[in-house]
Amino acid sequence: MNMDGFLSTEQAAERSGIEVASVYTFARRLEGFPQPARIGRTLLWPEAELDTWRAAHPARKRSTSDT
Repeated sequence: MNMDGFLSTEQAAERSGIEVASVYTFARRLEGFPQPARIGRTLLWPEAELDTWRAAHPARKRSTSDT
């Protein structure tokens, strides 16, 4: 399998702006989140699909509270 265009889980998390654990959670629970290809025990995430998903789901701004 050609690995061009695929990212490791760590790379996918960084590129998507989410935590590594969230990548796994989103793949299981969010409809429309890109699904990984499995090579043995390794999950590889489609780069273009992650970019498309992120563009459709911009990162939320965290509220800052001074209390």
